[in-house]
Amino acid sequence: MDVQIKVSISGPLFDGRAVRAVADYIDAAKKDVGQQGLANVHLLLDRSLRNPTGRYESAITVQAMGGDVVVHDRQVIYGWWLEGIGSRNYPKTRFRGYHSFERATGMLQHQARPLAERILPRYLERMR
Repeated sequence: MDVQIKVSISGPLFDGRAVRAVADYIDAAKKDVGQQGLANVHLLLDRSLRNPTGRYESAITVQAMGGDVVVHDRQVIYGWWLEGIGSRNYPKTRFRGYHSFERATGMLQHQARPLAERILPRYLERMR
């Protein structure tokens, strides 16, 4: 008795489409979360700054760095002081800082998952 088995593999898992969809999803999720982080920082600064000139806010950006997405102030010299982590903050002065990036991070920890889940169906569809 001769038994033959023929296996045919095809579809997104085997032709690379699924791998590309996952990579694209991760990139898109990072980008969306980074943009939300930027929006959070601006929201918190708008609430804190008394006489904003726009100079500091215009320096804040979101940028891809080494596979991650980072929100930063382009190392503006007084950024440390405004955040409250500089050597010239309290107790040297009464100003304790706004902690906008720190608070934006806390907000983002609650927002990241829903943001990523919102775009997931678009990429799951590519895996069918």
